[in-house]
Amino acid sequence: MFKNISVFGLGKLGASMAAAMASRGFNIVGVDVVKKSVEALSQGLPPVQETGLGELIKENQNRLTATMSSDVAISKSDVSFVIVPTPSDSRGAFEIQYVGHAFRGIGKALKKKNNYHLVVLTSTVLPGSMRHGLIPILEKESGKKCGVDFGVCYSPALIAIGTIIRDFLNPDFNFIGEFDKKSGDILEDVYTRLTLKVPVMRRMSIENAEIAKIALNSYITMKISFANIISHLCERIPTGDVDTITEAIGSDSRIGSKFLKGGLGFGGTCFPRDNVALSFICKELNSNHMLLDATDVYNQTLSQRFVERILPYVNKGETAAVLGLAYKPLTHIVEESQPILLAKALSDIGLRVIGYDPLAADEARPVLQYHTLVEENLTNALKDATVVVVANNDEIFRKLTPEQILLDKEKVIVVDVWRCLDAAFANKARYPRIDYIPIGKHLGFGEGAEKLKRLWGAQHK
Repeated sequence: MFKNISVFGLGKLGASMAAAMASRGFNIVGVDVVKKSVEALSQGLPPVQETGLGELIKENQNRLTATMSSDVAISKSDVSFVIVPTPSDSRGAFEIQYVGHAFRGIGKALKKKNNYHLVVLTSTVLPGSMRHGLIPILEKESGKKCGVDFGVCYSPALIAIGTIIRDFLNPDFNFIGEFDKKSGDILEDVYTRLTLKVPVMRRMSIENAEIAKIALNSYITMKISFANIISHLCERIPTGDVDTITEAIGSDSRIGSKFLKGGLGFGGTCFPRDNVALSFICKELNSNHMLLDATDVYNQTLSQRFVERILPYVNKGETAAVLGLAYKPLTHIVEESQPILLAKALSDIGLRVIGYDPLAADEARPVLQYHTLVEENLTNALKDATVVVVANNDEIFRKLTPEQILLDKEKVIVVDVWRCLDAAFANKARYPRIDYIPIGKHLGFGEGAEKLKRLWGAQHK
């Protein structure tokens, strides 16, 4: 029964996995090429920002050590998880040079080790990368044979930024892409002892696991885009309400309610690039990729759709506050962030844009340079804003009151992208100075009713 684990890569996922494993009684050696990350973990501090990470490291410091040496890490562990970056290249494929570097160090360390060792890759890679690109590195550097002297699995984690620790300890299921049965058996045993509930294990070949990971995220992007299509339609149909519809169809077990909510498009570090990467490998292998490409193109149009929704209400030179700049709540990540694209688009039509985010201000500033002023506090962001766009449903925004937004202004347009504000905002009798625009709902005007009448009204004549 293996209890000693090394984790190569102390970024958001690696550091969070290391702390989570330690909390479940495993002895963990963290490994990184960045000295500051190793020093932080060695001192009981989080190398990165992630929900609950600092507390978990502090509580389990006696089971957490860190090093820059692959030799030390391999000698002190029986299983190694590798979680290093696999950035996208210009084609949309995932580069594996950082994994290759980690595998070279592991392979050299395995050469000096007599005991069997399991190497588990968690970083996202494309089909064929493990068998043809990475396992040969381990064999060459170690002089040993995979499946005989050491084992290999590919096992991507099903987590979301902001809730990594919770997701890792409570997975819906675990991917185990196994080189051979022995490798899979060992990893299944580790997961069984690691997670807070007995997880469903999906064991398969390495190639199937490589496909399944990007297929899962690509399916979610399609689901998000579908909800946004319905949201757009609802705005044009009398009584249309996207939440009513998605809650209903999400009750069907064939569909499910997760990620089926009209709002902004998908963003972050995984969804956009996994969708593009799956399209890339389909093209390379002459497999149809039209649906994947359509999802990506549609997602890139959404910021302009919101601008068109707001445009009739605003005048050039007005101040617009965009609340929420990260791609979702509980994170500082602004990569492929739809709120960032929206802030830029509002600036481009001549509005003075003020951004605010409780976590992502520092990351957003350089990205929004020349487009948006990023404020440090919510009060300052709202002070002069005659247009307020709630771009993510962080709790701090859900708790806003009409009084906080109105102040002494004659009129304020409030655009509620996720329909997360208090119902009072829609009370025109009580707050006549607020024009409330819930995205995904019909507002009682436009050509929708007349067009429907023309389509079907003649049937009864």
